[in-house]
Amino acid sequence: MANFSKSNVPQFSVDVYQNVYLPEGGREVNAIVTVTSTGGGTTGGVPLSGGTVPSPRVPGQSSGAAVVIMVDCSGSMDYPPTKMRNARDATAAAIDTLRDGTSFAVIAGTHVAKEVYPGNGGLAVADAQTRAQAKGALRALSAGGGTAIGTWLKLADRLLGAADVTIRHGILLTDGRNEHESPQDLRAALDACAGRFTCDARGVGTDWEVKEVTSVASALLGTADIVADPAGLAADFTQMMENAMGKEVADVSLRLWTPVGVEIQFVKQVAPTVVDLTDRRTEAGPRAGDYPTGSWGDESRDYHVCVRVPQAGIGQEMLASRVSLVLPDPSSGAQLPLPQLVRAVWTEDMAASTSINPQVAHYTGQAELAQVIQQGLDARKSGDYDDATAKLGRAVQLASASGNEDTAKLLSKVVDVVDAATGTVRLKAKVADADEMTLETRSTKTVRVKK
Repeated sequence: MANFSKSNVPQFSVDVYQNVYLPEGGREVNAIVTVTSTGGGTTGGVPLSGGTVPSPRVPGQSSGAAVVIMVDCSGSMDYPPTKMRNARDATAAAIDTLRDGTSFAVIAGTHVAKEVYPGNGGLAVADAQTRAQAKGALRALSAGGGTAIGTWLKLADRLLGAADVTIRHGILLTDGRNEHESPQDLRAALDACAGRFTCDARGVGTDWEVKEVTSVASALLGTADIVADPAGLAADFTQMMENAMGKEVADVSLRLWTPVGVEIQFVKQVAPTVVDLTDRRTEAGPRAGDYPTGSWGDESRDYHVCVRVPQAGIGQEMLASRVSLVLPDPSSGAQLPLPQLVRAVWTEDMAASTSINPQVAHYTGQAELAQVIQQGLDARKSGDYDDATAKLGRAVQLASASGNEDTAKLLSKVVDVVDAATGTVRLKAKVADADEMTLETRSTKTVRVKK
């Protein structure tokens, strides 16, 4: 473990958990890397109370953070009529939660993207006056038109990109399918925005496409969730904005250096959600690559690193990888730890070489849990009920064994559990759309390993 104790600046620590021993001929090395940031939240580690704005900054002074809220205003937002009102109220609640000095804007999204506030091609700086003006501008939001999420993201990117800040964040709300642009257009927009800002995405009601919403959050390193009842939007938006206000350090990357002959198999975030980062590597010098982790406040996340090493003889030892954190701007003041090592030692001791590190075992199960839920739900939708039963049964077994009670409860709304320990289940004949979509949206949420 490496960390720092200096106060009043963001401090990071890195812990590596692994079984270093391999049997003769063994080549796969797994490690869980826990990254923790403390003292770096803009709240000083103290959560904001709902709707409470901290002590004011100098008027017009930027806080170093910018947020753009994208509100779906397509025609479907009028059904039921309360949905649009709930969206306006939720956006107003998020605006109330903005810290003084935060740059912000509101976008109305349909088949085009339109600036709602401040509407001058830029961002406003939050204070009592601009918050009041922004909430007044929300009264003009009305439903009508189609849905083209990529255009909303591109406008948000233009607004955020023009701001002289370190933290850039989006909040996106949609209630329908992205029917007015092609999947390729949305993918291109996500590729263009990746690494430029983070984004939380929410689907309201049950008429939207889960994979579209989760793809936004995954590509932009944010969170995704369902708000089945529009009445819950205000509380959800408030919590999202509080979390955004707690971010202090942007664009943190996990850097892996590997010796000659070592191949990286995968790099995944495994807590608090499963996100595969393998294909997001950017080269960082000879045998080194950076994997993006987004913005950080006071929090801890776990990453699963798997590498393949050359064969070696009994008694030999080698460095499999060196893990470090890097920032694009070293002048940010964040305290970064020294690099940590992932090692490989070949032994003829079978007990040592076959022992699976508890952290590695736990998160391997959590990643499989997310995968089999998705496979099971896809099989159920396609009418392959035998495969759906098998996959969702395995999900129940994994959730039970790992203590993932939240996922177990969501699964119990889709299947009748006969025996959780063996994964014996029956598909329910009728499942509410909200229950199935909630399970799919939250399937990647994990629980931390039991210490």
